Amino acid sequence: MSQVLTLGIPKGSLESATIDLFKRSGWRITLYSRNYFPGIDDPEIRCIMARAQEMSRFVEQGTLDVGLTGKDWTLENNSDVVVVTDLIYSKASRRPARWVLVVAKDSPVQRVEDLEGKKIYTELVQFTKRYFAERGINVQVEFSWGATEAKIIEGLADAIVEVTETGSTIRANGLRIVEELLVTNTQLIANKAAWETPWKREKIEQIALLLTGALKAMGMVGMKLNVSKENLEKVIKLLPSLNAPTISPLYQSDWFAVETVLEEREVRDLIPKLQKVGAEGIIEYALNKII
Repeated sequence: MSQVLTLGIPKGSLESATIDLFKRSGWRITLYSRNYFPGIDDPEIRCIMARAQEMSRFVEQGTLDVGLTGKDWTLENNSDVVVVTDLIYSKASRRPARWVLVVAKDSPVQRVEDLEGKKIYTELVQFTKRYFAERGINVQVEFSWGATEAKIIEGLADAIVEVTETGSTIRANGLRIVEELLVTNTQLIANKAAWETPWKREKIEQIALLLTGALKAMGMVGMKLNVSKENLEKVIKLLPSLNAPTISPLYQSDWFAVETVLEEREVRDLIPKLQKVGAEGIIEYALNKII
């Protein structure tokens, strides 16, 4: 019987982004209606759907060899797992999520210390309890089943600990951020026994390498162009690159082919400038991975 690695796919807000990331990395995951076992085009991997909030528990106990979840939920569960890599999205994709301490706009609370003896609602209960305990601040932390911001508005809580990216929804509800408690991102985590198994570790490292490469390529494109010898330096001065552009002489010619990698958002302003200094045959192409 061939060896199989069990991979946890987060169900919920991370689901579509995870499946898209695996596709860019070279694996096609197929979802089935009302089924928690997606298909994948790799006989060495078996996928299981699990909520991000529970993923680290399943990985720790060995139900899953490896899985993707938020750093926040691994900390919340205080799970003893191997963090293989942080899957941090590029600046061209999205902002990282932050767990923040929030109060009403007119609240007298200005510092975390001002919440001594107060009640806080959050989904991140254990992390929040540890955060305040480490600072010697006595608070009552309650689990919120949702609509957490409304609990301040309705007077049910003195503060909440809530996740946000921009803070715009918090401000729109007449609330105020007192302090940032945690910046979170997606992580690839592994079961310790699986990580110590040579075959599984090699497979996990393969997945980590390709997922990271796909993330690095997000918002990036490749560009090729031709330019004469007399205009080469003018073109090179304009071109951004990861390290340095690749330059190759064209056959029996005093022209050169130039290739580079750059942020997609730079292309719209760059192409007209390149044309003005003599670049021709400009090609822009998509990238799946940068290793």
